[in-house]
Amino acid sequence: MKFFIDQHGCAKNQVDGELIISLLKKKGWEQTFEPTEANLIIVNSCGFIESAKTESINAVMSARQMYPKAKILLAGCLAQRYASELKDDLTEADGFFGNGKLDEIYKILDPLMNDERPLLVPKQEGVCCGDRDILLSFPGMAFVKITEGCNNRCSFCAIPIIRGDLRSRKADEIISEIKELVSKGVYEINLIGQDLAAYGTGAADNCFGDGRTFLPNGTPGSEVLTQMDADGRRLNDEKNICVNLCESASNSKSGLARLLEMISQIQGTFVVRLLYIHPDHFNEDILPVMEKDSRFLHYFDIPFQNGDDQIIKKMNRVGSREKYKALIAKIRSVFPDAAIRTTFMAGFPGESDAAFENTKSFLREIATDWSGCFSYSKEDDTPAYDFKKQVPKKTAEKRAAELVEIQAEITRERLKTRTGDEYDILIEEVLSESSENPDEGLAIGRAWFQAPEVDGSVVVSYDRSSESEKNAVKTGRLVRVKITSSGDVDLNGDFVSDSPLNEKIKDSDQLKFAQNL
Repeated sequence: MKFFIDQHGCAKNQVDGELIISLLKKKGWEQTFEPTEANLIIVNSCGFIESAKTESINAVMSARQMYPKAKILLAGCLAQRYASELKDDLTEADGFFGNGKLDEIYKILDPLMNDERPLLVPKQEGVCCGDRDILLSFPGMAFVKITEGCNNRCSFCAIPIIRGDLRSRKADEIISEIKELVSKGVYEINLIGQDLAAYGTGAADNCFGDGRTFLPNGTPGSEVLTQMDADGRRLNDEKNICVNLCESASNSKSGLARLLEMISQIQGTFVVRLLYIHPDHFNEDILPVMEKDSRFLHYFDIPFQNGDDQIIKKMNRVGSREKYKALIAKIRSVFPDAAIRTTFMAGFPGESDAAFENTKSFLREIATDWSGCFSYSKEDDTPAYDFKKQVPKKTAEKRAAELVEIQAEITRERLKTRTGDEYDILIEEVLSESSENPDEGLAIGRAWFQAPEVDGSVVVSYDRSSESEKNAVKTGRLVRVKITSSGDVDLNGDFVSDSPLNEKIKDSDQLKFAQNL
């Protein structure tokens, strides 16, 4: 029996997809990359915002139309959140499986293939992990999930509804996984979670064998749910906030800093990128740890969402424009070359023209290298769903487009500063040779300041008539490149040499990458 997985959503969902692949293969299923060959098509869905839901539902409907003989399984976030409703409405799907305990997928395989149309939404317990013998990423990099769920209660966000409260993996388990990936030739490790800052702070967490970890500036607490009125004002403001200040531990290290210290003890040639740290409890104690080990990339993904203090408060965040600016200044004082990514939401309920102007000026002031800008999506069961003064969709979209343009201007200027410098570029794709000039080689890769899938790329030019250059420019390898020009998002560069780091990276064929198959 063969299965095909149609992957949607974020990096966390990608890791789930990779785990599902391994689980099915252990049961004797064979993965195919040709859906026409599949007996089972799994749509690993996203349910975060409306556009993602629509994309996943359309994927199911398209699969049913194009591959009528295959069984269609809707898995992932959308199934976790809406399985019961979709079982009645989405008749194109033959089964539904959530994203809780993934190993329970075994329970629905036989019923699914026997036309029983099963539905299973496993409990959200622990952090799903295990063997991943094939990665859906580009060669040379991997995502490593360190937490699941979230205790932040941002008023617009459905993640806690979908994935539950925060749970963190034991540190030793994470270290073992990183060691294994490095031993199999992975160079770039990307740590992921809904909020890396909260690592170890879950109610049942015991990551280091000494109990729950508390943040130096307060621990997110789902047990203290924020209550708001219809206008988005906090009720019982001194108690119901998204950071439980009474559990602060000013003299203790954050769990994330302790984890990074352990990662720093791993021998080998690799780099580590941190993806998504909530700004309200950013772990400043990670900075000296990162400063001591150059393998930690000076890349910070901090989703500010807004630059107006009143809207920030309505989003159920306890930060402010000035606090966020101070955080950026602190990071840049330690790492002047820091690459910073953020996210902005336009059109949140109650956002006036003046509030939006504050966000625009805030973005210009912090001048982040990258940012994702999107319009507010009204999500079921979130506090913001019932807020008054909903911003018209067209207005929200127009504002999001303005933020995109502002960021584009900033990114263009920041990319210009990279020209003339040399970087080690991780090659992701080697393009086909040109019929007009077969000696001209082109490849796509990333520098350290470009995160996978969300930031720009480096277009590498090399000489295909040179055997040494042709042999060096291969997916999953590093090449030394001099940046010659910059554009709106991407950089262009010329091949300089094979990177000496390649000799230190483990050469192994134990791990497969879907992009190479």
